[in-house]
Amino acid sequence: MKNFETLLNEYAKLCVKVGINIQPNQPLVINAPIEGIEFVRLLAKNAYELGASEVHVNWNDEVLTKLKYENAPMEVFENFPKWYADSLEEYAKKGAGFLSISAQDPELLKDIDPKKIATNNKSSSIALKEWRKYTMNDINPWCVVSIPTKSWAKRVFPDVREDEAVEKLWTAIFNATRMNFEDPVKAWEEHIANIKSKVDYLNKKELKSLHYTSSNGTDLMVELPKGHIWAGGGAIDSKKVFFAPNMPTEEVYTMPLKTGVNGVVYSTKPLNYGGNLIDEFKLTFKDGKVVDYDAKIGKEVLTDLFDIDEGAKYLGEVALVPFDSPISQSNIVFLNTLFDENASCHFAFGKAYPTNIKDGENMNDEELEAHGVNNSLTHVDFMVGSSDMSIVGETKDGEKIEIFKEGNWAF
Repeated sequence: MKNFETLLNEYAKLCVKVGINIQPNQPLVINAPIEGIEFVRLLAKNAYELGASEVHVNWNDEVLTKLKYENAPMEVFENFPKWYADSLEEYAKKGAGFLSISAQDPELLKDIDPKKIATNNKSSSIALKEWRKYTMNDINPWCVVSIPTKSWAKRVFPDVREDEAVEKLWTAIFNATRMNFEDPVKAWEEHIANIKSKVDYLNKKELKSLHYTSSNGTDLMVELPKGHIWAGGGAIDSKKVFFAPNMPTEEVYTMPLKTGVNGVVYSTKPLNYGGNLIDEFKLTFKDGKVVDYDAKIGKEVLTDLFDIDEGAKYLGEVALVPFDSPISQSNIVFLNTLFDENASCHFAFGKAYPTNIKDGENMNDEELEAHGVNNSLTHVDFMVGSSDMSIVGETKDGEKIEIFKEGNWAF
C-alpha cells in the first residue's frame, strides 16, 4: 500500500503530466493557496523534470482576502489590477500552461458586504476577459485540481477534529482522482477513453434537443444549436497537445442554443460562488433567459451573479454526469464545484465554450452570437442531477433517444 508521501508525489506528477501535459520549454503558471506550499513545490519539481522552462506561482491567502473585504474601500474592488491581468496574458502569449488549485472555505465571505463581492467579480471578469480567451478556446492547456485546506476540510467534515478532517478530505480527493489505482496515469487513460465513447455516440446522433424531467419538479426543454460538439475527458490545445482541464472529471458536455431553454429546473447541490453558498434554488427559463428564480439560501448572491451582464441570465453549458459516478457514490458534498459538478448533471450560467460548436474557436463574438452561442463575462456551473433524472434526446430526424434513465447513462 502506498504511503501518503508517495501518493502526494504521484498526484503532483499526474497534474502536470496528464492534466497540463507540460511540454519541453513550456512555462507553467500555478494559482495556489499558501497552505499548499509543499504540494506546489512537488508540482514545480515534477514540471521541471518533464522539461518546463519556468514555474511561476500566484499565491492567495484566505486571511488576507477576508481582511481586504472587511477593510478596503469599494473603489479597490472596482479596479482590478491591470498588471495582474497583463502578466497572465503575457504568459499565455508565451504558450504557458495554467494550473489552478481550487481550495477555499465555502463560507469565507459569508458576512461580507455582497456588493463588494459582486463588484470584484465583475471588475475581475472584465479585466481577465482577454486572458480567458486563451483558456476557453483551448489555445493554451489549463487544468483545475484541488488539495485540502483546514477551513474547507472542516466545512466538509464538521464533526471531526481538524487534522482528521484534512486527512479524510485527502482520501476523498485521492479516490476521486483515481490515485487509489496502482498506475494512476494508466487509470486516467482508460477513464478518458470511456468518456470519449459517450462523446462519440452523442456527436453521431446530432441531437436537436434534450428534455430533462425529475420528481423534484424539474421539467426543462433544452435546444441544441446546429453544429454543436460534445466533449469530455480532455481537450486539444492550439499545438495539438492533449490535456485534461479538470481532475477529477466525469462529465460529457456541450452548449445549449442561447434562446432555446424553456421550463423549470431545481438545483440539487449547494453552489459555492464567490465565498458564499447558494442552495435549494429554482429557476424558470423562457426563450433561454432566467425570468424567475428563488433560493432558500443565498438568493441575493444569485441576484448579484445575474447582474454581472445580460449573458449571465442565459446558459452556456449542458453537462451530463451519471449519478453513480465515484464522486457521487462517496456521498460527500464537497461544497466545491470542481467535485460537486462531477457528481451531478449540471448547467452553467454565462459564457459558452466556443470549442463546443463547429469552427467556434475561429469565430468572433458577433459570429458566435449569430450561431446561438451565449457570451458573458462569467461562467458558473450549478448542479441539477438526481437519482431519478430522465433525459430524452430528439434527433434532427425526430427520433427520440433515451440518454439518461434513473440518473444514469441509458446506453
